[in-house]
Amino acid sequence: MKRRSFLATAATTCTGLTAATGPPGGVAPGPMPAGKKFRHRIGVSTYSFWGFGRAEWRPMDKCLEAAADLGFDGVEILQRQWEDKSPAVLRAAKRRAFTLGLDLMGYSTHQGFVSPDEAKRQKNIDETIGYLEEAYQLGIPTIRVNSGTWGTRKDFDDLMAHRGAEEPLPGHTVEDAFRWVTDAYAKLLPEAEKRGIIMGLENHWGLGRTPEGVLRVVDALNSPWLQVTLDTGNFLEDPYDRLAQLAPKTVLLQTKTYQGGGVWYTLDLDYARIAGIMEKANFRGYVSLEFEGKAPALPAIGESLGMLRHHFSA
Repeated sequence: MKRRSFLATAATTCTGLTAATGPPGGVAPGPMPAGKKFRHRIGVSTYSFWGFGRAEWRPMDKCLEAAADLGFDGVEILQRQWEDKSPAVLRAAKRRAFTLGLDLMGYSTHQGFVSPDEAKRQKNIDETIGYLEEAYQLGIPTIRVNSGTWGTRKDFDDLMAHRGAEEPLPGHTVEDAFRWVTDAYAKLLPEAEKRGIIMGLENHWGLGRTPEGVLRVVDALNSPWLQVTLDTGNFLEDPYDRLAQLAPKTVLLQTKTYQGGGVWYTLDLDYARIAGIMEKANFRGYVSLEFEGKAPALPAIGESLGMLRHHFSA
């Protein structure tokens, strides 16, 4: 077939394609909505399987296989979930994901720099450099990072009871905290850049409780290697305007669902509206599911995938 005839035939054939069946969860994607520009790839955090006492889902291989069986495009690994993170184990996970047809596309890590103790802040810097190296070995292009919290609530349940708000340590101010966090990420930027890994500061309590707090750190450093990981479930009031503030700098979108009710709270999130917000901001990256409900994991995760494909990949 001549090239011109082939292209004409291919265009006609592709235009006529429709989804015969819906994805897991029973939500058929249907035609692409008018004006929609991007078809997002959908991943799942291993936290979705393992969280909230589901000990049987701790092994990473099991999470990877379930993600592939359910039809996800990629996996975001929760760093804390490793039982063994030796180089051999990381290489095996990278190989297994590839053979399952999955991208390893995010690495969710924990650190805290809201402390007057310089040695403690340096320890968290050193640990984060280790996470960057692990992500590099796994071939993961972005890691989720945090500001940390003051630690003035007695535990996480108490922090959630106060909607994420906390008081500074006696003798210190929020201005001190922003200086500590910004200085720490200034030291981490060269480490991220040389590995080609984007750090995404999440709206995750502490200084990240507000979009203004996240942007204050990100904008102060003005680096392509420190951007935003945006979590739809961490703005407990007026989420949509706040999500829109961070959308232009977002490199990974984490999407919460709560089938069976949430452990600390349940949000009724309008994902059609959120998809529109991200579309307007020209976000083209991965959408990562974080299932945070009490319902049995596999059916709820499959249902959530169907919903996300409908709004982000149709």
